[in-house]
Amino acid sequence: MADRPNILLITTDQQRFDTISALGNDTIYTPHLDWLVRNGWHFNRCYSAAPICVPARHTIMTGLDGQTTGRHHMGGWGDEPSALHPTIPGLLTQNGYQTHAYGKMHFNPMRAHFGFEHIELPADYMRTMAKHPELGIPMDHGIGQNESVPVFSTVPDSHSLTHWTVDRSINFLETRDESRPFFMWTSFTKPHAPYDCSKEYWDLYDGAPIPDAVFGDWSEKAEDIPDGWLESTWMLNNTGELPEHKRKAMKRAYYGCISQVDYNLGLLFARMNEMKLLENTWIIFTADHGDMLGDHHMGAKHCHLEGSSHIPMLIRPPGPLWDIDNEQRQGGSDAICCLADILPTCLGIAGVELPEHDGQDLRHLMDQSSDAREHLYCRCQEYHAVITATHKYHFMGLGGDELFFDISQDPMEQRNLIGTGEAEEELNRLRAIVAENIREQGEDNADGDKPVSKKEPRDKASAHRTLMPGHHSRLFPCDVLH
Repeated sequence: MADRPNILLITTDQQRFDTISALGNDTIYTPHLDWLVRNGWHFNRCYSAAPICVPARHTIMTGLDGQTTGRHHMGGWGDEPSALHPTIPGLLTQNGYQTHAYGKMHFNPMRAHFGFEHIELPADYMRTMAKHPELGIPMDHGIGQNESVPVFSTVPDSHSLTHWTVDRSINFLETRDESRPFFMWTSFTKPHAPYDCSKEYWDLYDGAPIPDAVFGDWSEKAEDIPDGWLESTWMLNNTGELPEHKRKAMKRAYYGCISQVDYNLGLLFARMNEMKLLENTWIIFTADHGDMLGDHHMGAKHCHLEGSSHIPMLIRPPGPLWDIDNEQRQGGSDAICCLADILPTCLGIAGVELPEHDGQDLRHLMDQSSDAREHLYCRCQEYHAVITATHKYHFMGLGGDELFFDISQDPMEQRNLIGTGEAEEELNRLRAIVAENIREQGEDNADGDKPVSKKEPRDKASAHRTLMPGHHSRLFPCDVLH
């Protein structure tokens, strides 16, 4: 059984697609993600269909999207525990795998395992650090879990939650039952706010050309953007109100958090190489969702604009460290993929029978043995979108506003085609897909082949009254402290 392949799933929290040097970001330092790109497969069009933490992670675990489960919002996992679908770790545990997880899970109840043999959470890191005050007090800076401003870590890198997540993952590799294959989920909390990288990672970007925020003909002025698109930003942070120099400082700290994750991954990959685990381990890297980072005057996530929903997806098949000439193991794909694809990919690797799922085995896109999706329907609360190879249609259920882009020519969604008469047939086709999916959810906000809104967004003043910059303090007993 030990000859069966191991699986390492690595996720970051709130990392957008354009944050890997080898995939075109000339500013950011990501040497170990670059190694995955150059020694494996990169999927250039991976999306989080419900780009907020809980539904995204539910999809990772079950292979089911929010349209199937109704979990396209922040409702907890524990709402219907008896109805929880089979999970990757549960099925792998049943089939002889040793299954461990380290880092952010965001389960409810917090200590539920949902099939894992063993989990260690950020709450465990905080408990450990509380016993050793001489090492420093994590997150003792007052900046909350959603605030989009730069701040330095109050503990050194070697005592950070990022380093702890890698250290505990390495500890498992060194003490595991070698008679069984393993599935390990190494789940980082960064680069989710607070953007509190250790100072050395901030210093990496001293004088670096930090990219400007992106605006379009529909978003040049924040006051011209319909309130529905801005509501989640107003609730979570003030990113949309930051001047450009503050947005760049925020992005510099965000890049620093990603580099801190990447450099610590170097320790994990090096230890795997020393233990000869690279030769029989599939490595999958992705994120639960992205971060708008000020694009179109928006922050955080929820919507299906590129910064929020477009995420990295990298896969390195097993092979020796220097197996760089094996063309079967390397390449890129522009096929549309999503987080629901992780379950069939992992279970396919392990040779485990698949339960009901909404995904596809990404290995079949790598070897071109299956066709890509024709479209991907996405929903997060009242945000709807349909993504195709060439176009993306957005429908805002709060107020009924629409956006429509030719992303083959306009990849950052800067020219809204609504009202121009361009690609009208495609627009109506995608509208009909949204309307059909709304009806399948048992909702009545569809009129024939068009979605309609029956809810209005809150205005800025109302949304700001529910602003959650802190959300919880460093003492709150939960596993989502970043």
